[in-house]
Amino acid sequence: MQSKKMLAFGPIPSRRLGRSLGVNNVRFKTCSYSCIYCQLGRTEKTIAKRRLFYDPEDLVSAVSGRIQAAQKMGERIDYATFVPDGEPTLDINIGKEISLIRQTGVPVAVITNASLLWLDSVRQDLLNADLVSFKLDAVSEEAWRRINRPCQKLRLDMILEGILRFAEVFTGKLLSETMIVEGTDCGRAFGRMAEFLSKLRNLSKAYVAVPIRPPAEKWVRPASEEVVNNAFQIFEKELGADRVECLVDYEGHAFSHTGDVRADLLGITSVHPMRLEAVKEFLQAAGADWQVITPLLRENKIKRIEFEGDTYYMRKFSGKKKRRVGVKRVAQQSGLNES
Repeated sequence: MQSKKMLAFGPIPSRRLGRSLGVNNVRFKTCSYSCIYCQLGRTEKTIAKRRLFYDPEDLVSAVSGRIQAAQKMGERIDYATFVPDGEPTLDINIGKEISLIRQTGVPVAVITNASLLWLDSVRQDLLNADLVSFKLDAVSEEAWRRINRPCQKLRLDMILEGILRFAEVFTGKLLSETMIVEGTDCGRAFGRMAEFLSKLRNLSKAYVAVPIRPPAEKWVRPASEEVVNNAFQIFEKELGADRVECLVDYEGHAFSHTGDVRADLLGITSVHPMRLEAVKEFLQAAGADWQVITPLLRENKIKRIEFEGDTYYMRKFSGKKKRRVGVKRVAQQSGLNES
């Protein structure tokens, strides 16, 4: 059973949300996708069926306690954000959890890959959120399977229809994020994505992003400035300058602590790899030193990774067998139902 201390973490800096208190409502790498750029590594086995992960009361208790601790220390919280070790909408209780967390007075955000928005139950569950950010990396079948490597049971056409239907009824703040990696088609693909997003009249912002942390596949690299700029220009032409923004910079080092430095580090790095500089600043602010890190490395609790010239530390979940996922795996489509 995951420690309650791991169910909530932060607040941490977010490029989209300001100061975000993380809600970790699913088990490690329980996801419907195995994106090539995922900062948490490959998904061992993708799933698309919703299930129970934690008792909602336990999860909300952990989040409420973390909110109180942060506020006691004078920390600002802009959102309590469902941004777990996998896809948050796989949690069958997320609707109830959103409603209970909102009772604390803190706005609730959900970061989703949108893969389950074709389900009526998921769209209904997310209606009470104050902000929903969804992923849109492709609108063509081939690119979607190459980049996001979805569960075999999923169908892109149903996901896109689900996004459209959700946008029609959602009254909160709606964001999209498109991750661009080296080798991405910089012409027609961006135009088709921009055209799709233009149908969402209540879309507040479309973010164009590149990987800034170690990806699942070592060969993945951020797209060039030229490609990112091309995508931005195409999106801007279709959506308007005020609705498009690039996310290409590191969000900073301002990670919060509660006094339990070891638990804080494990909670943050389980979903958010930290740069070496951020770890040093975190330890200094917490009145701790590198002797906290050394045993975590020795015990295989965290690991050190190099990416684009920077050193990162992230949580290491031992005892999980890794399965090679084909880069261009194309699965046979099958019918879907909510059960």
